[in-house]
Amino acid sequence: MRRPTTRVTAAAAAALIALGAALLAPAASAAPAAGSDTPVPLPIADYCGQQCADILPPGQSGNATLAQILAHKAFGTMPAHASDQLARYDSLVAGYPGLTDAKVNEFFNDASFGVPGNQVESTTSPRPDVTITRDKKTGVPHIKGTTRYGTSYGAGYAAGQDRLWQMDLFRHVGRGDLTPFAGGALANQGLEQQFWPQAPYTEADLQAQVDRIRTTEGERGRLAMEDAQAYIDGINAYRVQSKNGRYFPGEYVLTGHINSITNAGEIQPFKLTDLIALASVVGGLFGGGGGGEVQAALSLLSAQQKYGLEEGTRVWESFREREDPEAVLTVHDGSSFPYARKPANPQGAALPDAGSVTAEQLVYDRTGAATAAAAANPPKLMKPGMSNALLVSGSKTASGHPVAVFGPQTGYLAPQLLMLQELQGPGISARGASFAGVSMYVQLGRGQDYAWSATSAGQDITDTFAVELCEPGGGAPTKASTSYLYRGTCTPMEKLEHTNAWKSSVADSTPNGSYRMQVWRTHYGIVTHRATVEGKPVAYTALRSTYRHEADSIIGFQMLNDPSYVKDARTFQEAARHIGYAFNWFYADSREAAYYNSGLNPVRPSGVDAALPVHAQRQYEWQGFDPAANTASYTPPAEHPQSIGQDYYISWNNKQAKDYSAAGFGMGSVHRGDLIDQRVKTLVAAGGVTRAKLTQAMADAAVTDLRAENLLPELLAVLRSAPATDPAVSAAIDKLSAWQAAGAERKETAPGSKAYAHADAVRIMDAWWPLLVEAEFKPGLGAPLYDALRASLTVDEAPNAGHGPTGSHAGSAFQYGWWSYADKDLRTVLGRPVAGPLARAYCGGGSLAGCRDVMTATLKQAAAATPAAVYPADGTCAAGNQWCADAIVQRPVGGLAHPQVNWQNRPTYQQVVEFPAHR
Repeated sequence: MRRPTTRVTAAAAAALIALGAALLAPAASAAPAAGSDTPVPLPIADYCGQQCADILPPGQSGNATLAQILAHKAFGTMPAHASDQLARYDSLVAGYPGLTDAKVNEFFNDASFGVPGNQVESTTSPRPDVTITRDKKTGVPHIKGTTRYGTSYGAGYAAGQDRLWQMDLFRHVGRGDLTPFAGGALANQGLEQQFWPQAPYTEADLQAQVDRIRTTEGERGRLAMEDAQAYIDGINAYRVQSKNGRYFPGEYVLTGHINSITNAGEIQPFKLTDLIALASVVGGLFGGGGGGEVQAALSLLSAQQKYGLEEGTRVWESFREREDPEAVLTVHDGSSFPYARKPANPQGAALPDAGSVTAEQLVYDRTGAATAAAAANPPKLMKPGMSNALLVSGSKTASGHPVAVFGPQTGYLAPQLLMLQELQGPGISARGASFAGVSMYVQLGRGQDYAWSATSAGQDITDTFAVELCEPGGGAPTKASTSYLYRGTCTPMEKLEHTNAWKSSVADSTPNGSYRMQVWRTHYGIVTHRATVEGKPVAYTALRSTYRHEADSIIGFQMLNDPSYVKDARTFQEAARHIGYAFNWFYADSREAAYYNSGLNPVRPSGVDAALPVHAQRQYEWQGFDPAANTASYTPPAEHPQSIGQDYYISWNNKQAKDYSAAGFGMGSVHRGDLIDQRVKTLVAAGGVTRAKLTQAMADAAVTDLRAENLLPELLAVLRSAPATDPAVSAAIDKLSAWQAAGAERKETAPGSKAYAHADAVRIMDAWWPLLVEAEFKPGLGAPLYDALRASLTVDEAPNAGHGPTGSHAGSAFQYGWWSYADKDLRTVLGRPVAGPLARAYCGGGSLAGCRDVMTATLKQAAAATPAAVYPADGTCAAGNQWCADAIVQRPVGGLAHPQVNWQNRPTYQQVVEFPAHR
């Protein structure tokens, strides 16, 4: 949501604050017992021995009343616990070199169960069977129920206390009607246009998913829906109390939903189907995988047009890197888990005719502000999530117990998508992070004697089908036809649509406007493109195995929270098997570290190539496919990458295991996973790994430039293959070399300096990388193929590479880029060994002298680029401000703003754990 744009003078703000003072007073039923000296009994079963820690910036509290928002705008004040974890999170950048186990909690929260009596800030009992205790340091809710209903009710009530406005926003995002609720700001248009086409549902569709879990998942499914209903009841109780007590989030006033003087208006009740809508957003961001086959087909066709069928396919496959032998792996002991590999004799591929592909239109009938030029391509502010994990088994640690440092990179919103909580009740015992609005269970965190986390896996669970178009009356079809052949019958597509209209408000001054979003749904998924294949009109559709199953994973999370179920690594893996989204799951207790890759991996016919579109014909469908509920046969658990007791595990969204085919481009010889793999491997070789040492490995990787650490040595070798004659080039080489030797960090000279050490070298690399990649590859590939490959894999993702409204200030960096291509090509030119090389040498036409000329010319150009040109101004930073261009910004989804902090390529929520004992 756009921040309120009205100017508030101090006098006006004071008057408004006085007018809204009642909004600060909580209802009697929620009154805190601040400063209570009565000890809150600690749970009996906590085996972590104060060696579990976590952090989640900016802070626990995500609700602010109107008075608090106005005070924040006028005076810079913050509600309690809205921003008190941000500085500690930021301070690790400077503090990690001196980290010891004793200092871990200077940078993280103590994640022990319970709250010591002298640390109790407030106690609330929204029902007699549940107590919510919040600690003084962070305000995290510790929810303790004597009944299961009360525990889940308390979780919902606490979620309302901490994230009511945000939950309301994101249920509207999931339903595709955000702009009527929050306003027509470009960011709001982008959010609903980003998510609704991925998971468009009718209300009946949402209810069917609730009913399916309740009726087909046995006792656990019934229990899950009871827990979910209790959770909804808790949210609604807080919703009503805060509205009546006038301490609801002030954004409801600023967006025109409630009158600040009369209190007229309503916060709409939450219902079970909201959980499905919210789950579709979370799953779409973090748990998807595959897709993109239409663009892959276009780049394949471009390669074949340039080089011919056979050689073009060979060139394309070398860039596709499905099973690169040099790729960093999570399971690195040689175990093989074949999935989605290229078939020996591909069948059913549906490649489009040249020039025939058009993307399906989403938005129609624009009026008012929706007709503005900028609205044609609104920013997509939420990127698919990434995460990392570092685990070392006990045989390599100082204590003999496994150590883990892990967490998800969920971006930086204010408040966060995730929220911290502790849940203790019948069948539930956990502390950790949960996505607001679906936090009836802890989704990433710790149990009594174990901890778990996840990274986005991205394996191929989404396929593209080419449905042949037809006309019901038997006429000649065109690309615009809205019926298709389904198993021989001409079948009408289903049109799903939303008409969204918005009005200007105090919170969002975007002028009034409206538009209609429309998608076509088939038995094979949602239409994304139209084309012709061998002259016949087709629609390309995207079919995701988790579509219509957005919340089925609730069963797995229920198990992870159940201490009677998860008792060791094996039972953890069994719980993770019940999660349908594509995630890499990691586990540590006092005895074992373990890993499991979850996801509904569809079983394809043996000849189908999952990397390309396939004809929508029965022989090429997923095995056992039933479109009514979107079910199919899935690969059995034993075929998913998994491991127990490997010496160490790392994951940074890299390739999982040998023969587990990469779902997209970019899983090659250089990957950001190498940044942590290299560091952890060194620690393991030395032995004696501690929590502090593993945290240091993560933190060091988090401030390191992947290009400088892994590619600059090769670039310098090419440049130094003959003496540099140009003084400007020689000076640039010296600066880059010094930076690389010093660790290739993007880090302040001193805390608070907001200036990088080796600033010139950083600037040169940022300017040079896109120039050198284009000069290295475009002449040999030709512009059409180069551009087609860039559409599948962006060239660069430096911290500021997405500078502007869509990708800057997001923390996560170096996931996507041409790192591996450049690495393999440069080693080829240098005459060094390469496993799985590119099909051809490109730099300088394969000549070292020619490559050196290319590198020299582009380096000179980069060295001359001014800071203002490399780091243009945006809404946050002045032109040329290098530190600011990288800096992380907590993007407001409400009325509070937070200071910029140092760039770190690091999980948003993170745990540091080492269990010394077990049940």
